[in-house]
Amino acid sequence: MTEATDKTCLACHRSDDEIPLIGVEYRGNRLWICPQHLPVLIHDPGRLAGLLPGAEDMQPFESDD
Repeated sequence: MTEATDKTCLACHRSDDEIPLIGVEYRGNRLWICPQHLPVLIHDPGRLAGLLPGAEDMQPFESDD
């Protein structure tokens, strides 16, 4: 995987012209995700399988609250 030159959400593919994007570094690559899909990355990363390498093996965040 290489760094995306155009900024688009890895989940919905909307660009930074359409929605604010958050940059994340993962496995040496710069990826972009929109605020709508950030909770998916945090709480249910398996849903990003096929879009984010290794997402199916990521553990969701579980709060102690």
